[in-house]
Order: sequence, then C-alpha cells, then structure tokens
Amino acid sequence: MSLVWKLLRQHISIPQFVGFFFANLFGMFIVMLGVQFYRDVMPVFTAQDSFLSSDYLIVSKKIGAATTLSGRSHDFSNAEIDDLAAQPFVRKTGRFIGAEYKVEARMGINGQSLLNTELPFESVPDEFIDVSSADWHYTPGAKTVPIILPRTYINMYNFGFARSHNLPKISDGLVGMIDMVIFIHANGRHDEYKGRVIGFSNRLNSILVPQAFIEWSNAEYAPGQQGEPNRLMMEVANPADERITQYLDQRGYEVEDDKLQAEKTTYFLKMVVLLVMAIGLVISILSFYILMLSIYLLVQKNATKLENLLLIGYSPGRVARPYQLITILLNVFVLLIAIVILWIVRSYYMQTIELLFPQIPEQSMLPAIGLGLLLLVVVSLFNMTAIRRKVMSIWRRKE
Repeated sequence: MSLVWKLLRQHISIPQFVGFFFANLFGMFIVMLGVQFYRDVMPVFTAQDSFLSSDYLIVSKKIGAATTLSGRSHDFSNAEIDDLAAQPFVRKTGRFIGAEYKVEARMGINGQSLLNTELPFESVPDEFIDVSSADWHYTPGAKTVPIILPRTYINMYNFGFARSHNLPKISDGLVGMIDMVIFIHANGRHDEYKGRVIGFSNRLNSILVPQAFIEWSNAEYAPGQQGEPNRLMMEVANPADERITQYLDQRGYEVEDDKLQAEKTTYFLKMVVLLVMAIGLVISILSFYILMLSIYLLVQKNATKLENLLLIGYSPGRVARPYQLITILLNVFVLLIAIVILWIVRSYYMQTIELLFPQIPEQSMLPAIGLGLLLLVVVSLFNMTAIRRKVMSIWRRKE
C-alpha cells in the first residue's frame, strides 16, 4: 500500500483535483440549495389551513360599481349552484350558511379584554372541514361552540395589541389562551355562549362555526329567515385548470384570496427549482468527469509501475484502493463544505422570509442533506467502479 501511495504522490496534479473539488462543491451546493429553498419558500405560496384542503376554492360574485348601482344580488340561486356543481372540473360544492340573527362577541387573552364587537357567523358542510370530529362537534342546546377565527384577527393582536401591552403572542399551539364569550340577541332573547377557539384560517374572513350550530340557532332565533348563500366552496380536481378561470370569468365569479394565482405561482416556483437543480446536477456530472480524468491520468502515468506491483503479488483491489480512497475523501469533504455553506446561506435568507412571514413553519435541512448523501454515494460508487475497471485492464494486459 505504501508503494502505491508513493507512486500516487509523485504524479498527482493539484490543479486538476482543485478543479474537481470546486466544480463538485458548486454542483452539489446548487442541488441542495434548490431542495432546501423550495421547502422553505413553498409554505409562503401554499399557506394551507389545516382545516381546508388545497383543492377547495371559495367562490363569490364580483362586486363592482355597476352591480352595486343596479342592485343586482350577490347571492347564488339554486340554479347557479346546480350549474356550478355540474361542471366537469368540480368534484363537489358546499354552501356558506350565515347566521340570521345578531351576534356580539367579547374576546380576551388571560383576562385582558381585546375585542367587543358584532361579528359574522358562518358555516360550511362538515365534510369540508378537516379537523377531528370531537373538536368540530356541536350538540343543539349546548353552551360551548367550537370556532375557527380568521388569522387576520390574531395577527392584529400579535403585531399590534400584544406588543403595545406587553402581552404574550398567540400561535396555533396556544389557542387555548383565547377567551371568547358570545352574545346572541334575537326576538327579545339575550343568550350567552362560550366560544372555544380551535384554530385560525388564512382563507376565511368570517368566523366559522359548525353547521349543526348554525342550523339549530337559525331555527331557534330566526325561524323562517334563511336566505340564499353569497359564497360557495367547491372542491376541484386541479386548481390550475384553465377551464376554472374561463368559467368564473364568464359567470362574473371570483375566487377569494386569489387562490388560482397562488397555484400558478407555486407551479412556476416548482419549474424554476427543477431547472436550478438540473443545472446543479449537470455541474456535478461534469465534475465527476473531471475527477475521473484526473484519476485516469494518474493511473496511466503509473501504468508500468502498477503493472510491476501486480506482478510481484499485489491484488488489483489493493492497487486500486488508494485511488478509491482519495476520491471518497474528496467527495466527503465536498459534502461537508456544501452543508456548511448551505446553512450559512439559509440562515441569511430565512431572516428575511421570517420577517415578512412570521407564521411560516420551520423546515428541516435533513431532506437536502439526505440528497447530498445520496449524490455522495452514487458518485463515489461510480468513481470506485471506474477506477477498479481501469486497474483490472492493466491486470489483464499483463496476463
């Protein structure tokens, strides 16, 4: 082994190995950064509610000056709902049902009153809400009502009231800190209920309660006053389907929160990341060939001496091992440096992302590191196989 190392040191080309090192480092870093950046940024564009699937779209009629002056209704008729449900891109539809009575609420945090105002209550069919049935359940007549709040409410508290009053900020895991008392006024009755907040929604601008509560309370406090819905929820097979946009434009409908645009942005982001990763893979492949060229040149320069080693009893595996070890060490060193650089770059851009989007969830670096390890194993196996084949060709030649 020591003789082979001596031969290796005599003809090693530092510039060639440096070229391989930086090319492989650059390629591996680009691939890992593409994966990590995609995972870190994707929640910004696909900020899903844990309560609503990404395939659910909230549809309403466009509100403009012409429709307002003409007095045109913004509610959906049964015929319009049936027409929407019959479209080939729609799997199922659901109606938003609103409370037909006056609702006031007092909300507080740890005994500190935050809000005391009239609020809108709405519900959608329970099949559209992805929470435990135990959490999203209401028994008619019960005094505790499960509630999903718009995230804008808690954002106003976190970045306004909490900061100025030195109160703790509320995250999704601390919804139990919210105290809510509900007051219903209708037909001379004044009843009080306790609201149990189970989470926040990015896609709803009203307070969501179980459909069982809306149906019971409307019958209890406003019998015979059920109106037509002004918003619908539909499940689609593909939110990026062009037929959806064409249909909505023809009917004068719109999707709340520009969900279709978010889907297109997400698709574009995926394409950009895949393109960047493809470039990184190409660079990694080119660096692999640079290394193989360097090793082949080393072996070729030492061909005669290596043949003599084989003649005196050295096995092909023993002769190839030093060359294989140097490629593995270089690949491992490249991966470690790439992980360090990725961590530094990620720390820099995550500061900006978290400043703009405080609610964004923290993503792990393990998938990117795992991909780097996979590249390390694949490239090392190819290198070791190619080196052994080159040495075996010398072994066969001597025979």
